[in-house]
Amino acid sequence: MNQIAQKLKEKNIAEYLIYMWQEEDLIRANHCEMEEMEANVIARYPEDQRPAMREWYGNLITMMSEEGVREKGHLQINKNIIINLTELHNLLSSSPKFPFYSAAYFKALPFIVELRNKGGQKRGTGTGDLL
Repeated sequence: MNQIAQKLKEKNIAEYLIYMWQEEDLIRANHCEMEEMEANVIARYPEDQRPAMREWYGNLITMMSEEGVREKGHLQINKNIIINLTELHNLLSSSPKFPFYSAAYFKALPFIVELRNKGGQKRGTGTGDLL
C-alpha cells in the first residue's frame, strides 16, 4: 500500500475510500496499462519511491483485471469497506446507546436523499449503499 493510502486508511476510512476510487479512475484513465502509468504517474514520484509505486499500481491493475472492473465498478477490497461501513451505520442507527448518531443521521438525511437523487443511483446498486 502506498504511503498516502496507508495514512488515510488509518486516519479516515471515508477519505481512504474516496482516494481508492480516484486511484481506480486514474488507472482507467491510463487504460489499465503499466507503461502508461509509468509515463504519466509514476515518473512524477521521486526516484526512491518509484519501485514501491510500480508494485502498488501493478497490483491494483492486476486486481482490476482479475475482478473484471477495468472499465467500471470497484475492487472487492473497496466494496468490503462499504459493507463494513454500512454494517456500522446500521448498528449505530439502531442502537439506543448512540442517540447522537441517529440524530445526526436524520438531520443529514434530506441532504443524503438529495445526493441520491442527483446521482440517479438506486439503493443496493453499489457505492451509494451507505447513503
